[in-house]
Amino acid sequence: MRKFFLPMPVLLLVMALWTGDAVAQGAASFERSGLIIETAQGQQHRFDVEMAVTPAQQAQGLMFRQQMAPEAGMLFLYDRPQGVAMWMKNTLIPLDMFFIDAKGRITGIEERTVPFSTQTIESPGLASAVLELNAGTAERLGIRVGDRLVHPAFR
Repeated sequence: MRKFFLPMPVLLLVMALWTGDAVAQGAASFERSGLIIETAQGQQHRFDVEMAVTPAQQAQGLMFRQQMAPEAGMLFLYDRPQGVAMWMKNTLIPLDMFFIDAKGRITGIEERTVPFSTQTIESPGLASAVLELNAGTAERLGIRVGDRLVHPAFR
């Protein structure tokens, strides 16, 4: 198992969220953006995503949300490709997680993650982004590894 080290401010925020610190919860606000997933079959699926770009936004993610619109999601963007490890602690919504390379290609999918789980979910390699959508979206829309995200982050 790979080990990931977090900078101290990120680690402190993660610890605050882990313990349920009310100040840390809801501290991050998110910009929204349109995103398209193009499948190998030529289908295009549009989503309205929140952008998790800062360490605070990435630490908060979708935790404590009770629901999410069917065509909504969250896109985590990283400064450089890296190994990514996530969990579902304090996340109430089951999710599909899509690991994305620097060109916008889906390199891995973790379907139907379990709410509140502390099991680590790792990228299959280096990732430039992670897209979280409602659980079952990958199966419902036929989204597979190799499909492509169309978004300004992947020009």
